[in-house]
Amino acid sequence: MLKKRWVLNEDAQEEIVEKLSTTLKIDHTLARLLAQRGISSYAEARDFFRPSMDNLHDPFLLKDMDKAVTRIEQAIQQGERILVYGDYDVDGTTAVALVYDLLKEFHPHIDYYIPDRYKEGYGISFESIDYARETGVSLIISLDCGIKAHKQIDYATKSGIDFIVVDHHRPDDIPLSAVAVVDPKQSDCNYPYRELSGCGLGFKLAQAFYQRRKLSTDKLDRFLDLVVVSIAADVVPITGENRILAYHGLKRLNFNPRAGFESILFYSNVFRKARPDDVSAFTREIGINDLMFLIGPKINAAGRIENGRKAVDLLVCEKMGQTHELTIDINDNNTERRSLDTDITRQAMQLIAGNPELKDSKSTILFDPNWHKGVIGIVASRLIETYYRPTIIFTESNGMITGSARSVKDFDVYNAIDACSDLLEHFGGHKYAAGLSLRPENLEAFKHKFTGVVEESLTEEMLIPQIEVHAEIRLRDIAGKFFRVLKQFAPFGPGNPNPVFVSRHCQAQGNVRVVGSKHLKFKVSQQSGGYADMPAIAFQQGHQLQQLKNSQSFDLVYQIEENSWNGRVSLQLNVKDMGFTP
Repeated sequence: MLKKRWVLNEDAQEEIVEKLSTTLKIDHTLARLLAQRGISSYAEARDFFRPSMDNLHDPFLLKDMDKAVTRIEQAIQQGERILVYGDYDVDGTTAVALVYDLLKEFHPHIDYYIPDRYKEGYGISFESIDYARETGVSLIISLDCGIKAHKQIDYATKSGIDFIVVDHHRPDDIPLSAVAVVDPKQSDCNYPYRELSGCGLGFKLAQAFYQRRKLSTDKLDRFLDLVVVSIAADVVPITGENRILAYHGLKRLNFNPRAGFESILFYSNVFRKARPDDVSAFTREIGINDLMFLIGPKINAAGRIENGRKAVDLLVCEKMGQTHELTIDINDNNTERRSLDTDITRQAMQLIAGNPELKDSKSTILFDPNWHKGVIGIVASRLIETYYRPTIIFTESNGMITGSARSVKDFDVYNAIDACSDLLEHFGGHKYAAGLSLRPENLEAFKHKFTGVVEESLTEEMLIPQIEVHAEIRLRDIAGKFFRVLKQFAPFGPGNPNPVFVSRHCQAQGNVRVVGSKHLKFKVSQQSGGYADMPAIAFQQGHQLQQLKNSQSFDLVYQIEENSWNGRVSLQLNVKDMGFTP
């Protein structure tokens, strides 16, 4: 098990903490958590706790949004055939479902296209443009991809097809020959918020379309469940506009989700109640973690194992009977994905364990031509859980070497890959996750160059997993109003993390035991007149059973959560780490 370092967040000015505590009439610890999130006034706290759709920015502040809406209106007026195009992951398929749902209400000549991961690869493919030409398409709207597709868009232009690119990935310095490029990460785009997901930008396109037509934007609410699923799955910051969209998206998903999401939840044993209450229409409230671990992986599985079009088919389907058939297929895809993921991860771990040079390296780069392209990104993430360092997993596809990269905190793997771009055919992504492809003859040179970049820029401290601790509290502080207010900090995610607390000098109580095969379950109290017998669960920490039993005192790092069991809801500590007194 990797040793972790605890870092106490001290990004809060005491005068701001005091002011927030007094003004809002809340505990100093809660005020400190707000200050850590950049909140310094009553008005900012109000907007944080009660996110309002009225605070969304004008979509026409996005560069080229006016051009995009004008070209779509022209296509509708002239009866042109439109193709909505997107990537095969959750963000891409939800974005396609959103824009297709939007435009089909106003225009009958519309279709959607998701590239085949294995035949066409990531992004805009030449095959898709041929398909568009053959089917009479004159306008393609690409979502969550296309920002670097210079050759493909030039090819489309020569074929008489216009492109609108709506993407949130980093652009390069070469202008695209598209009629409109909507991407807040463009250097000359002055949009106030840069962290929208691909589906979030699809929502901004819908917002702009409604504004141009002077339609009530209340109808946009039906798209919010798609947006919040993309925000969770693509792990974008839950700040600014994303927090507003996620907050209202969860409300939509809990009370009135589209049929596809309800079907996925049904087959995940989350059922609709006979009479909804003020929390959820389902047997329990659906949160961000449900989107990340129940819904997201199943939507992704379609593109990993077969074709992402099946996911869009599910998301735009309005008939529950048909959604059940599609969900059963997608569940089968997810089962196969899990089997492949487990098998390839085991093989990769054996390769590292059997090679001292690999084991001691600052990065992991593995290649096997037989590994399944659809799960190599998941395998990279799994390896980081054991070997905490930048990781790239490569396989072979259509005569090319294709890879998926994942990174560790504070190390920008996108920039590291960019430093090796002379050896690549294609790459794209974010700071902590990227995809790349190269010719087989360049693989060894890439390994050498990438390893060198990592060696030069990765510090020893970056190789130790960090737990950011937001505050030190006593267990007795948790009860009552404290957790009721803390719960309103949700939805949690990057930029608005679920607070992590530390409590000192704790003791284990009751029946300390391993549950499942790897998890510790116990009760905890604190010497200083603390809360007695607080339930705690420590996932994947069963190896610490004997040390916990033998320890007289330990420090505990944890999050506070609600545990629902047999209809009863209680508080428990979700233990992230323990520090034992020598």
